[in-house]
Amino acid sequence: MKDKALRLGTRRSKLAMAQSGQVADAVSQVTGRPVELVEITTYGDVSRESLSQIGGTGVFVTALRDALLRGEVDFAVHSLKDLPTAQPEELTLAAIPEREDPRDVIVARDALKFTDLPRGARIGTGSARRMAQLNAYARAHGLDIETVPIRGNVDTRIRYVRDGELDAVVLAAAGLNRIGRIEEVTDFLSVDTVLPAPGQGALAVECTADNAELIAALGELDDPFTRVAVTAERSLLAALEAGCSAPVGALADLLADGQIVKEMRLRGVVGTPDGARMVQLSTTGPVPETHDHALALGRELAAEMLAQGAAGLMGERAH
Repeated sequence: MKDKALRLGTRRSKLAMAQSGQVADAVSQVTGRPVELVEITTYGDVSRESLSQIGGTGVFVTALRDALLRGEVDFAVHSLKDLPTAQPEELTLAAIPEREDPRDVIVARDALKFTDLPRGARIGTGSARRMAQLNAYARAHGLDIETVPIRGNVDTRIRYVRDGELDAVVLAAAGLNRIGRIEEVTDFLSVDTVLPAPGQGALAVECTADNAELIAALGELDDPFTRVAVTAERSLLAALEAGCSAPVGALADLLADGQIVKEMRLRGVVGTPDGARMVQLSTTGPVPETHDHALALGRELAAEMLAQGAAGLMGERAH
């Protein structure tokens, strides 16, 4: 068994291949076994429809999970922000490695920063969450922008800017870091301006729940701080009854006093895509010591957001 290659299921996109390759190397190191990438095409990769029409980013996950359950691959790597909040009983998140930069970034023409874009600037994004927060910021600061819905991989999105169709596009810093293109970023958006998607920047390494040996090996890659943070963020998302394409931003960050982590702050936001109505709240408390404590933190903040009218801002609530 020791020499038999482990099969890692991955989407075919350049980003998915890059992040799966990084996990494959780490798994090889902890298990001493070779890891081969098995490319799986998902409906989300071939469909030209908008993500919200085909069921949100969960469409990228379904094909990988099906391959796991059929035994065609031993484990799979997902972008955590794409994972539906309900976890199938037959599968387990064996590892959530240390998180990359969770921020959103702008790639703009002429190396412009977000606040330096010209009046009427056209900014491309496929995310209602990003649209809501960019438009809200623009309203509050007297900027005149137009958010334009787009789809496609990183190359396609950046090409819109290079070809002059758009003034800027919004992407995730983590993805650009992983494919070695972070130098193309013209502005990092502070999380005070745009809260990221729940789990953004983190990866999820998933395998079948009955494979104890593999779960133990993959567990070596787990980062406990990242896990409690993203658990709280995803709990907030689930409690708002929102799918992964809903306009919800959330970030849990650890507040340290010197080297000692003292508390965790969870922030959440939901808004209409035009940015006219927003509910944004935060809560700070002790770092959750258990999975259930992290879940409770997310649920509590979601309850406060719902009390302030968050449900009405999400359009069709996902069930």
